Amino acid sequence: MQYVTLNNGVKMPQLGYGVYQIPAEECERCVSDALEAGYRLIDTAAAYFNETAVGAALKNSGLKREELFITTKLWITDAGYEKTKKAFHASLRKLGLDYLDLYLIHQPFNDYYGAWRAMEELYEQGLVRAVGVCNFYPDRLTDLTLHNRITPAVDQVELHPFFRQQKALENMKKYNIQPQSWGPFAEGKNGLFTHPVLCQIGEKYGKTAAQVTLRWLLQRGIVVIPKSVHKERMAQNMAVFDFSLAPEEMDQINLLDQGKSAFIDHADPQTVEWLSNAFKTMEE
Repeated sequence: MQYVTLNNGVKMPQLGYGVYQIPAEECERCVSDALEAGYRLIDTAAAYFNETAVGAALKNSGLKREELFITTKLWITDAGYEKTKKAFHASLRKLGLDYLDLYLIHQPFNDYYGAWRAMEELYEQGLVRAVGVCNFYPDRLTDLTLHNRITPAVDQVELHPFFRQQKALENMKKYNIQPQSWGPFAEGKNGLFTHPVLCQIGEKYGKTAAQVTLRWLLQRGIVVIPKSVHKERMAQNMAVFDFSLAPEEMDQINLLDQGKSAFIDHADPQTVEWLSNAFKTMEE
C-alpha cells in the first residue's frame, strides 16, 4: 500500500474502499471482504445509512484500531455548530469507534462555517485525526481555507478520466490540501470499462480498464476509494501497485477529459435544492 501524508502529518492510505450505495443489509459483508482483501481505508457517510453495518464489520475484523483509517461525513441538514457535534457523536456511536481518522463536510451547503468551527474543536480534542470537505469547488474551498484557523486536510471531489479537474487540483496543491476521488470509474459512464484507450493501455500491462484508471489517478497523487460488492473485483482494484503508466499514456488518458461532471453540477440551483431536501434527518 502507498500512503499520502496530509497537511497535519497524518498518513492516509492512497487506496481505500468506498461504500456509497451499498445497502446496509449487504454492507457488513462487503466491508468484511474488503478488509480481508487488504483494504484499510474505509469511506462511509451519514447519508449512506450504512455506518452501523460498517461498524459491525470493523468490530468483527480482528484488526487493531490503529491499522484502520475510517472516514465518514456530515450531511447538509446537520450542518451548524451544535448540530455538527451531535451528528459527529451519532456517527461515532454507529461506527462503534472512539475516534475518527477523517471527518468531512459532505456538501458545501447550509451552515458549513458553523460546522467547520465545530470540527476544528473536535480535531483539537483528539476525537478526529483530520478534518476536510467534499464537493467544494475551488472558490468555496479557497474561501473556507482563508477564513478559518485550520486548513482542510482533504477535498473529496468527482475525479475520473472524463472529469480530471486539473484546475481544482492545482488550487488544492496551492493550499496543501489532499485531493480524493469519488466515482473514480464514473460509474461506468462513457463506456469506461470497455473504453478503447484504457483497454489498449491495459493490454500492455495485463490490466483492465478499471485498473488503468486507478493507476492514472494514483500517479496524479489522488486518493481513490473504488467500490465493488464482488470479492474478485475488490482484489483487482488493489492490484495496481505493480505497474506504472508512461508519461505518454498519462497524456492519452488526460485527453479523455470532457471538462464537466458526469453526474451533478454543484453550482446549479436545482442541484442545491435537490440535495438540501434529499434527507431531512440522518436518524436510522
